[in-house]
Amino acid sequence: MEYEFELMASMMCANYGNLEKEVRDLEEGGIDSFHIDIMDGRYVPNFAMSLNDMSFIAGATKLPLDVHLMIEHPNNRIDLFLEYLRPGDTIYIHPEAEYHPSTTLQKIINAGVIPGIAINPGTSVETVMEMLRVVEKVLVMSVNPGNAGQMFLPYVSKKFPKLLALKEEMEFEIFWDGACSAKKIIEFAPQGVKGFVVGTTLLFGKKTPYKTTLKRIRNLQFS
Repeated sequence: MEYEFELMASMMCANYGNLEKEVRDLEEGGIDSFHIDIMDGRYVPNFAMSLNDMSFIAGATKLPLDVHLMIEHPNNRIDLFLEYLRPGDTIYIHPEAEYHPSTTLQKIINAGVIPGIAINPGTSVETVMEMLRVVEKVLVMSVNPGNAGQMFLPYVSKKFPKLLALKEEMEFEIFWDGACSAKKIIEFAPQGVKGFVVGTTLLFGKKTPYKTTLKRIRNLQFS
């Protein structure tokens, strides 16, 4: 049996020695979108991609950008990011990072960009229930945000049945971010998870060309 799912390249894991080639090779390999992790060293204990990295990738591809803001008070800086984004691009914010997250989400909607929220491992579905009525995408973190290559936290799996039961009524799609293995895609794509952020576990840091790896992921065998 085959299932359709989206693959988003975690660009914080890319080779920055030649970022333009990385974008081109991923695009030619069949990636669906580019996942941009922005970290401020405050909301998460790390600095990652910057506004300049995001704007470069936006100018290097016509594929959608999937921007994950791991920053404090995104409402104060959201216009800087929206300036470079296009209809079809997405911005996720963390509800805990903002006093009034719905205000930030409304700015994203007004700009014609797809609104999303990211749910940390320690964040319950119940605490973001009202925002599920506003967003179009929910990014479920299976690791604590801030670094690539972390171990999967098993208790996160219990959030998916709750979200899957709500997604039709509230009209949002569910995406997986963190420690994404082939096993996780085989388990959760049939349940209704729409897409997966792929990083060092499956895609980056391998000797295999991206096109070959992405084809292999697309051709996973589902029972």
